Amino acid sequence: MEAIGAVLQRVVRQLGIEREMLGWRAAEEWPGIVGLRIARHTRCVGFRDGTLRVEAESSAWMHELGYLERDLVHKINRHLGDELVREVKFIVPRGGILR
Repeated sequence: MEAIGAVLQRVVRQLGIEREMLGWRAAEEWPGIVGLRIARHTRCVGFRDGTLRVEAESSAWMHELGYLERDLVHKINRHLGDELVREVKFIVPRGGILR
């Protein structure tokens, strides 16, 4: 009998979504990657086609983080051990409140 983890890994590979799954790891580990200061004001909500979507608590934070995007992309990819993330798209959630 084959372990479920091995089966899932094989299916993910066969479906060709291995890189997307690894990209979602960046979303899941966002607070640990970017640090407490940024994590308190943001929340990573998605990954698709090399783009991380990150909610910022305000347009001021969104603007400030835009200046850090290149450094954040480098830091995220170093953490993942692969060049998966090409950009970080910062958005302000409806109502300006992180959920």
